Amino acid sequence: MNKNYYAILMAGGIGSRFWPVSTAALPKQFHDILGTGETLIQKTFSRLNKIIPAANIYILTNEEYGDLVMKQLPTVQSEQVILEPAMRNTAPCILYASLKIKKKNPDAMLVVAPSDHWIEQEDSFVNDIKLCFETCENEDVLMTLGIKPTFPNTGYGYIEHKKNASEVVKRVERFCEKPDYKTAKKFIKQGNFLWNAGIFVWNVQSVLNAFEKYQAPMLNQFLTGFDDINTEKEKDFIAKAYPEAENISIDYAIMEPSKNIYVLPASFDWNDLGTWGALYNELPKDDNKNAIVNAKTLLENSKGNIIHTSKNKTVVIGDLKNYIIIDEKDKLLIYPKKKEQEIKNLLKRLNTKFTDS
Repeated sequence: MNKNYYAILMAGGIGSRFWPVSTAALPKQFHDILGTGETLIQKTFSRLNKIIPAANIYILTNEEYGDLVMKQLPTVQSEQVILEPAMRNTAPCILYASLKIKKKNPDAMLVVAPSDHWIEQEDSFVNDIKLCFETCENEDVLMTLGIKPTFPNTGYGYIEHKKNASEVVKRVERFCEKPDYKTAKKFIKQGNFLWNAGIFVWNVQSVLNAFEKYQAPMLNQFLTGFDDINTEKEKDFIAKAYPEAENISIDYAIMEPSKNIYVLPASFDWNDLGTWGALYNELPKDDNKNAIVNAKTLLENSKGNIIHTSKNKTVVIGDLKNYIIIDEKDKLLIYPKKKEQEIKNLLKRLNTKFTDS
């Protein structure tokens, strides 16, 4: 493996649309959502380790999840786990991790990847990342992986790229917010739009150049403690500086304003597993299109449901179609799949009435 290859594995989200399995105390990346025997963060780590040396994979997460990361990834060293003292979106944490890696290896090539995505063709993923590394190694460019859309999804952001069919790597024209259905159909018809997967590749100097150009105050704020990074003084510096950083995503901070953005259309199938419905799409189904994880079931006149329980729990359902049925310890969710986007907001109402245990 190339010693200059590094990964920043993003593992700080809560995944509230996966309630009641995913909670603030135990977010979805630490669960075996797919029923494969591995949690999402474990699967992501092993996927990255196919091309990145294990010691070069840094895990970004909230302070309260540090012990969980070490428990689920027992081979990593404590210095590989970067703890955020406050939730400040993706730009500050990626900058923080990049400075740590820059100080260790100025020639580092970085891939930034969420911890909770589903990718089946892992060899294709490795080949795509390698191609991106080769593109970025000696060029001042920022790269992202785009997913070829299969339908007019309104839940993803889109990337418009230049229409140059002969070139494998495409220049990005613009990033687009989540569109309405009519706009999404138009994007797909045009043929030069990709889903934004939130996977980024660049050399460490290029990303710091972008922060210098578009987020100078944030960069300067972190550079005041650059001498403390990777030393015993780092924790105290970050505890003070990090909460003061602007709460902004990497997309808004540097990707959208930058002019040197390129995208590689991914050669693998991908799902961001953002909702129960997204998980349903990736699971095997019975003859009535029910997706079942862990449960032992007797289903009468029931179709199109996703059922997720503890191991070997017996579930009997009758006359229920296209529902989410999730049993998790002392919590039970039975909700229409078509209303799954409401689950996040339901939690706010729920938390005003009950204490989340």
